[in-house]
Amino acid sequence: MLTNNQIVSSSPEVMGGTPVFTGTRVPVQTLLDYLKAGESIDEFLDGFPTVTREQVISLLEIMETQITNMVA
Repeated sequence: MLTNNQIVSSSPEVMGGTPVFTGTRVPVQTLLDYLKAGESIDEFLDGFPTVTREQVISLLEIMETQITNMVA
């Protein structure tokens, strides 16, 4: 699994501090928008080839853990 700083980063110099996938200018929100619209991870990755599958899966695993911990 990737470390947090290999998955998402935020800097005022990149997209005004919007959380993006590390090494890209692709906002994390874009992935969430794709998923909410019923698009697949593969469709997202096809549209944003600078994001890796490992980054997406790692982010979703972190989100899963955080949600599970919220209700535990």
